[in-house]
Amino acid sequence: MYTDTERCVRAVQSKDARFDGWFFTAVRTTRIYCRPSCPAVPPKVENMTFLPSAAACQQAGYRACKRCRPDTSPGSPEWNARADAVARAVRLIQDGVVDREGVPGLASRLGYSTRQVERQLNAELGAGPLALARAQRAETARLLIETSELPMGDVAFAAGFSSIRTFNETVREVFALAPGELRARAAVAARQTPRIPGTISLRLPFRAPLNPDNLFGHLAATAVPGVEEWRAGAYRRTLRLPYGTGVAALTPRPDHIGCQLALTDLRDLTIAISRCRRLLDLDADPEAVDGQLRADPLLAPLVDKAPGRRVPRTVDAAEFAVRAVLGQQVSTAAARTHAARLVAAHGEPVADPDPAGGLTHLFPTPEALAGLDPEALALPRSRRTTLTTLVTALADGSLPLGVDSDWEDARARLAALPGFGPWTTEVIAMRALGDPDAFLPSDLGLRRAAKQLGLPSTAAALTARAAAWRPWRAYAVQYLWATDSHPINHLPA
Repeated sequence: MYTDTERCVRAVQSKDARFDGWFFTAVRTTRIYCRPSCPAVPPKVENMTFLPSAAACQQAGYRACKRCRPDTSPGSPEWNARADAVARAVRLIQDGVVDREGVPGLASRLGYSTRQVERQLNAELGAGPLALARAQRAETARLLIETSELPMGDVAFAAGFSSIRTFNETVREVFALAPGELRARAAVAARQTPRIPGTISLRLPFRAPLNPDNLFGHLAATAVPGVEEWRAGAYRRTLRLPYGTGVAALTPRPDHIGCQLALTDLRDLTIAISRCRRLLDLDADPEAVDGQLRADPLLAPLVDKAPGRRVPRTVDAAEFAVRAVLGQQVSTAAARTHAARLVAAHGEPVADPDPAGGLTHLFPTPEALAGLDPEALALPRSRRTTLTTLVTALADGSLPLGVDSDWEDARARLAALPGFGPWTTEVIAMRALGDPDAFLPSDLGLRRAAKQLGLPSTAAALTARAAAWRPWRAYAVQYLWATDSHPINHLPA
């Protein structure tokens, strides 16, 4: 996108928010970089250059605009729609791998040398892994400075900086303000917005439109008691994070998602935000998705009626895989009951920061479930075997599921396990791995909706028709499911 200068110029001159996150505008004369929708008067065309990432702008010596705050724009949808090494690397960096394991750890997970990883990232994003991680640390630091009362030294180490000096230099370089000045500028707004003690409140941006009905409806209807709940207009759930635990409360708003995070270790802030964004599919590009699906005359009315549907995903791929097995051939209520029993027996207790909340546990890890007694499971024998085989494979590492998974390799490994048919494999690919092209032609709800619309209702014929929807078949599934009156399709009261 950023190499198409003419399109970029048009987007900047029209202040088109749809392109926020796709590229950044760097102004040579002021040495400032902005998002395309910046409200300031657009610079002269000859003074503009376009870069693919905030890290590339910072590396080239530009500072963030104080009006449009480009560090808070939605992420590029490209990295969640691809499964190649660069996209997997970006997702791992967003999940904090470089801060925890360094560039060698990132390269090891991808199966490449550090030199190859740096070369590929520089070619596509204009910055290497260290620069990308540095830009992410700067964004986290700004959030902590503006939304908490932590001493600056604690902010520096919580954001991932190795020293206070590096923290001060980076904040000054990126934002052209000292940390204390950033906090002073945010003080007026903070006084007008009451904060819950012990929590960090922030806004998660997205590209409009966003339809919250099936997104939050699905999460609420399938919520596991003790781990998730819908209360006071927010979806709340516990989080298992690299340095500790957390609780996230996510509230749909017209122009953003309200997010409140309570973390036992603030070093997890960046990772928690990344996982919440991934859970709600906030970096999707609804214009591209809906535009392609509208080309099918039978799907077009569904898209026009409620555009901007997202794919509800997960914060933990292994957790969702276990829940997918528990949900095989049973109702939503029965699946929740089975999951709640596992949580009560094997989950790790946590304290809900809200006295009125009902969150009590983290979902159990594969290691905690690997030793469970199959006879204690109220499941058919074949499904017990499926579940125990799955958790063993997850625990011993022979089935790696995560943001860095190769989608086709993960499908092949899942299909090799007993009891894993196409439906279970594809629903995990869709919601746990994030493949936007995952498709469930054998799903009964999908086939029923297809028949009502006049689409082919057999799996083979529906798959053939759905070839025109690629690479967005997972979103087509959401539109087709939404024709049903099931609670997953409705925003709870």
